[in-house]
Amino acid sequence: MSKNIHGNELKKFVSLSFIFLFLIGVYWLLRSCKDSIFASTVGIKHQPLAKMLSLCFLVPLILAYSKLIDTVKKHHLFYVLGGIYGTFFLVVGYLLRCPGIGLENTVEDPSRYIGWVSYLGIESFGSLMVVLFWSFVSSSTNAESAKKNYPIIVFGGQFGSITGPVLVTKASIFGVGGLVYIGAAGIFMMLVVVTYYVNFLPEELTGINEATPADGKGKTGMLEGLKLLFKHKYVAGIFCVATFYEIIGTILDFQMKLLARQSFTTPNDFAQFMGKFGIGCNVLTLCFSLVGTGFVMKKWGLTFCIVLFPIIVGCVVVFVYFFASMWVFFWGLIVVRCFTYALNNPAKEIMYIPTSKDIRFKTKSWIDMFGARSMKSVGSAINNTFKESTQSLLLYGTMISLSIIVFWIFVASFVGKSFDVLTKENKILS
Repeated sequence: MSKNIHGNELKKFVSLSFIFLFLIGVYWLLRSCKDSIFASTVGIKHQPLAKMLSLCFLVPLILAYSKLIDTVKKHHLFYVLGGIYGTFFLVVGYLLRCPGIGLENTVEDPSRYIGWVSYLGIESFGSLMVVLFWSFVSSSTNAESAKKNYPIIVFGGQFGSITGPVLVTKASIFGVGGLVYIGAAGIFMMLVVVTYYVNFLPEELTGINEATPADGKGKTGMLEGLKLLFKHKYVAGIFCVATFYEIIGTILDFQMKLLARQSFTTPNDFAQFMGKFGIGCNVLTLCFSLVGTGFVMKKWGLTFCIVLFPIIVGCVVVFVYFFASMWVFFWGLIVVRCFTYALNNPAKEIMYIPTSKDIRFKTKSWIDMFGARSMKSVGSAINNTFKESTQSLLLYGTMISLSIIVFWIFVASFVGKSFDVLTKENKILS
């Protein structure tokens, strides 16, 4: 009997790993195509405005999602959102292949709505579907099982995050429209695995028929989470440490894409460049995660890690200023992304340990879903201000970034010392 339970549990997490593989693989595939589509239709100089609009677009979507997840069973919501996004990207793939509307039209024009619609659709897919997946997992997994089996899920995500960009490097074979079709097919394959998970695994493992919290319990409590954010300096500090890199990363990212667009003028070439960027980010992150993250944290502690990250980002900002070129931005951004995913993100999760359940769930969800994207919008506003002059953007973007980094280091030091005091005294902020 115990062997049967163990076998079914393994099937559960292998299934979840495949769901996550398809989800992250599709996300990175579409993310790598996103800027190519937008640059070839609307024009890359309008990308900062698109990022700012994505925040306005996502706010009502996430609020609506927060209501739905309290009343609709998770696997039903997976079918609904997965079906909508799969169909949406099939239509986008078709339109991108249409003469006049699609990528055969080489005239960049802000009135070409296919660029705006595809950009906002891809941005929202990454935000909503990943949140839904982890809600889907956590609703049927206890802490002991999670500690033992979550690495299986993470492995699937890492594999997908590399496979998606690898496919994009073959844009000359598939075409960007064809890659969007592949993304849609990946979503439907993900739903096939969800169907297996729902119908062929024991209910006591999947928990799919548990009652939904229709009485209002378990709501995300966004406004309450916002109040808690301003109640404690420590929690406000977490917000800064967890999101400030988004401003600087957005500024660097836009400068790289402006230069890349000058070198890669066709949709396929630009997409292949972004595919290589995605591969570089995820391979380096995987390598550092395997050999570096645990070692650095155990040897030097949380404060060292969260102060080291802005110092690394600052060094990258200074280096790209003095040696500005497309490939310098390319590798500089890969370094920033690597340490974001492999060092800062794990440290960010640890910072929530000396906080109450309300802060860990309500405030954290606000920071993760709204805070990070708000900081991207700040970075995009800076890009939009100086987008007509690459020299001005380089100069003022660097000055603003270094000013933020100085404040960021100060806040990170405060948060690290506060974490040490709270854990030493066994205090919980509530």
